[in-house]
Amino acid sequence: MVIDAHVHFWKYNKQRDSWMDDMKTLQQDYLPEHLEPTLRRNGVDGVVAVQASQEEVETRFLSELARTHPIIKGVVGWLDLQADNIEERLEHFTQYESIRGYRHVVQAEPDDFLLRHNFQRGVRALKAYNYTYDVLIFHHQLKPAVEFVAQFPDQKLIIDHCAKPDIKHKKIDEWAALMKEIAQQPQVYCKLSGLFTEAAWKTWSAAEFYPYLDVVFEAFGTDRLVFGSDWPVMLVSGIYVQWKSLLEKYMENYKAEEKDKVFGRNAQTFYSL
Repeated sequence: MVIDAHVHFWKYNKQRDSWMDDMKTLQQDYLPEHLEPTLRRNGVDGVVAVQASQEEVETRFLSELARTHPIIKGVVGWLDLQADNIEERLEHFTQYESIRGYRHVVQAEPDDFLLRHNFQRGVRALKAYNYTYDVLIFHHQLKPAVEFVAQFPDQKLIIDHCAKPDIKHKKIDEWAALMKEIAQQPQVYCKLSGLFTEAAWKTWSAAEFYPYLDVVFEAFGTDRLVFGSDWPVMLVSGIYVQWKSLLEKYMENYKAEEKDKVFGRNAQTFYSL
């Protein structure tokens, strides 16, 4: 089974979705029925729908989509993990069986955000429900992220978009060192997603991504890497088949079992799909 472990769905709202202001392509509705033909063409059997806005209403929205669209195998929602009543909110959302974990848009927060006591208390509350946590950061937030993951040896964590390295400016050394350090924590996985938008939009070449893929494949191995597309955000820089085929080409000399892990089984394991 091939799983795309990172897609988004939304009904476009200009006020809420101001982060799209310089991405006209994204300023429209993106729903499962818009993605399903692409998934069929690319041999993808299911997806994990990931939050994009920080509202409980979106967590409900994605969970309801999962009830009516079997292609959605799991949901990564949002709750205010800093809330005093976080256990109560987590309990409330257990009514949605599709929820597999939670995420916060830490890339938009100060660099010390992951180390805040209230936030860590919220992340600690996830374990009792067997929920995962998606770590969404920029490369310059990797130092506190290394410290953060060390606090949660028993919590399933996954780094979204390879921590968004600066591919556009070909900066790699500090990012590579920190990714290797964070990968030493065995509970941490990494998503092969979101890299198109970190390169020069639509003018990138496939070879530009290879040094970054080399780093994460060496650091995490094929047991902890997970394929994702970051659809529809990726559309500002490329199309679905380009990213999937780029990864397939990169892995062409890997064993079939290793390909199966990266393109599906690791996502199933991590998110308990």
